Order: sequence, then structure tokens, then C-alpha cells
Amino acid sequence: MSWQAYVDTNMVGTGKVSKAAIYGHNGQAWATSQGFHVSDTEIQVIVNAFKDASQIRASGIHVNGEKYFALRADDRSVYGKKGTSGLVCVKTKQAILIGVYNEPVQFGEATKVVEALADYLISVNY
Repeated sequence: MSWQAYVDTNMVGTGKVSKAAIYGHNGQAWATSQGFHVSDTEIQVIVNAFKDASQIRASGIHVNGEKYFALRADDRSVYGKKGTSGLVCVKTKQAILIGVYNEPVQFGEATKVVEALADYLISVNY
């Protein structure tokens, strides 16, 4: 399966994620949904947040020009919230999955989709 198919089918195609992307740990885009852009600065902040969350806790998480309040940040997952929408970022062995959800989708529904794909990619050494 191509990286784009993971974005289109396994994340956005579920109806629980409205926009998604997969990036390498080096910040290079592997696949993105149409109209979704994470700038070089934005992805670098996310990459760094898996090691040290102090910057996103102080300044929030910016993705696709939107600012999200940091809810959780550890060495695997970074979650953000903005009103009725939210952000789920999950780090695998080689990739970072980013998913955005909007109302009426709930936080738990979106995190389940992105975290499950991350679990699968980790199981196949990605």
C-alpha cells in the first residue's frame, strides 16, 4: 500500500479524520490529504515535541496555519485541541502520523484511528 493510500483510506477514509499527513522523522512529507499543508517549521516543532514538550505547552501546536492547545505530549503521542476540532500526532519507528478531526467527531474516535494505524506501522517496522 502506498503512503498516500494510508492517508486517504486508513485515516481520512474512516470519516473520523478530516485531514491527515504522514511525515518522516526528518520532516519530509511522505503523503498528505488534499489542501493540508504542514510547514517546515510546524513539522519541526512536532518532531521536537516528542522529545521535549515545553515549546508546545507554552505556545501551542501549529498545523496548517491553525493553533491547537496542547493536551498531551509524550514520546509517542501529541494531542491538541481547538474549539470543537482537534489534532492527533503519533510517532512510529520511522514516521509521524498527523490527523485533524472536526465536530461531530469526538476526540476518542479520531485518536483510535490514528493510534491504530501507528500500531500497525510499528508492527511492520515503520
